[in-house]
Amino acid sequence: QVQLVESGGGLVQPGGSLRLSCAASGIIFSIYAMGWYRQAPGKQRELVAIITSGGTTKYAESVKGRFTISRDSAKKTTYLQMNSLKPEDAAVYYCNANYNLGGLDYWGQGTQVTVSS
Repeated sequence: QVQLVESGGGLVQPGGSLRLSCAASGIIFSIYAMGWYRQAPGKQRELVAIITSGGTTKYAESVKGRFTISRDSAKKTTYLQMNSLKPEDAAVYYCNANYNLGGLDYWGQGTQVTVSS
């Protein structure tokens, strides 16, 4: 059974930081690209950051220089370090695991990030 369990969300003031974690189980973690997406109320889900199995990263323009995605294969965990948070970063953040060659794609349940003073 595949599980992606996010944690680390919460309420933070503008300019603050949070680190999200996504613990994976039931997959061969090393072969999956791992990503973070977010969805704000009334908006479509959007890509925030992705890290390939080889460690290549890609970021949405809106978070470049502020967010950092990383992965720990030993812990089967993906992280999203979010600094200099803005109110527009508030959303539910979802973890994604994708193995394109196998047509496999999995989602976590999401974790809420609220940025407000």
